[in-house]
Amino acid sequence: MKRMTCRQLGGPCDVAHHGDDANEIIKAQDKHLREAVATGNTDHGTALREMKGRWKRPVSGLKWYRQVQRDVAALPNDPGVA
Repeated sequence: MKRMTCRQLGGPCDVAHHGDDANEIIKAQDKHLREAVATGNTDHGTALREMKGRWKRPVSGLKWYRQVQRDVAALPNDPGVA
């Protein structure tokens, strides 16, 4: 499993997200942002809006997505996660 933090994905905190690939990590980040905003955490609101906005601008959104895929592929497996 790979690990990236909320901050590495453009968010405001260091909560770690785990997944076997970039898609799983991005989905975990999306869920984290939605839950944080739903509980009243205003720090995550900007990141959530940016996440939603990426898909409204396909060219720049795809550029971000491909960069995350490269970043995740370059990560070592997280030894703390089975």
